[in-house]
Amino acid sequence: MNNFFIILFHTYLSKLKTKSFLVTTILTAVIMLALTNMTNIIDFFNKDGEADKVAVVDTTGQLFEPLKEQMKMVNDQLILEKFSGNEEEAIKTVEEGKYKGFLEVSLNSENLPVASYKAMSIADSSIPADLQASLQQMKTVMASNQINIDPEQLEMLYAPVEFEKSALEADAKTEEELNQARGLVYVLLFIIYFAVIMYANMIAMEVATEKSSRVMEILISSVSPIKQMFAKILGIGLLSLTQLAVLLMVGYISIKQNLENMEGGFFEFFGFGNIAGSTIAYAVIFFILGYFLYATMAAFLGSLVSRIEDVQQMITPMTMLVIAGFMMAMFGLGQPEAPFVKYTSFIPFFSPMLMFLRVGMLNIPFWEIALSIGILVATIAFLAVFGARVYRGGVLMYGKSNSFKDIKKALQLTKNE
Repeated sequence: MNNFFIILFHTYLSKLKTKSFLVTTILTAVIMLALTNMTNIIDFFNKDGEADKVAVVDTTGQLFEPLKEQMKMVNDQLILEKFSGNEEEAIKTVEEGKYKGFLEVSLNSENLPVASYKAMSIADSSIPADLQASLQQMKTVMASNQINIDPEQLEMLYAPVEFEKSALEADAKTEEELNQARGLVYVLLFIIYFAVIMYANMIAMEVATEKSSRVMEILISSVSPIKQMFAKILGIGLLSLTQLAVLLMVGYISIKQNLENMEGGFFEFFGFGNIAGSTIAYAVIFFILGYFLYATMAAFLGSLVSRIEDVQQMITPMTMLVIAGFMMAMFGLGQPEAPFVKYTSFIPFFSPMLMFLRVGMLNIPFWEIALSIGILVATIAFLAVFGARVYRGGVLMYGKSNSFKDIKKALQLTKNE
């Protein structure tokens, strides 16, 4: 047992000290800090910046003032200035950088506004979109006046239809709770998806690296291959928890300090203002189970190859399973009650994401959650036993080994020991 812990902590500490792990952790933490401080960053860059200005050439002499007033309601940060010169002069001022662009407005044959916007670049679609929205409002008002529709009738015409949605189940989530759950589950699904792929690949690479450097020949003489496999799985599992703990701590502290700036908008949509404890608990459970499921597969698949270059080819089917589960979860975000999502959530290779999706968005019977977790645990146990047998023979195989037919060879070697 001492050898088991020696390999476990050696795997953990050796990966913990690598430059790739440190750089990845630091970069991810920096990105997380940037996201949680996005409002402060935008304010910093806009602090000394001038508001965008657009020159307006009004050929009618009657559209500029209504347009300016309408623009204040659409985007009060965009300044409209009346330009008295001709089009050539307006273009020159834009080229000199005095204006972001210029807008020429006129009336068509039906006495309704038409416009032409020109700028050095139209890559920024927000300004022309705001201008078009303001002109559209003006056109609606002018057209209604022409056909003698008073403002009250116009408001009634464009008022959205009253449409109330309510669930009949006593404990069903409200629409607001569903929107928050959908956003939160979306974020946590990404964490599960990327973490499982990254750490499972790390295990496969670790095994293949030791085989290619012949370190495995020394290890198997003192420690059984089965102990090696589980020591590596647990070692990298601890590494993943360490990295996630650092990132979660950085994110929590940053969000705590910027909580006032995060009210509404992005953070409200993604449900960070009201996170249910059960959702976090199930996220942790399915993350750990998903990790052990794919980590066990990655370990015995990595033991079949002798060259690092062959690792990706060998674990590609496993990676495709993770991707398939993630894509089905993305579909399920819009239709979590679909029969397809329900039934596939019990398939162990997909349940870490699909069952977590259903738990986060729906009120499902506990027996379904327990059944899914039970099937998942049983599958992990089966893969652990089967994978240990493959691993035990696979670490003794050298040469070109990048086919699933080599699993049979590995099992045969295990029997012959």
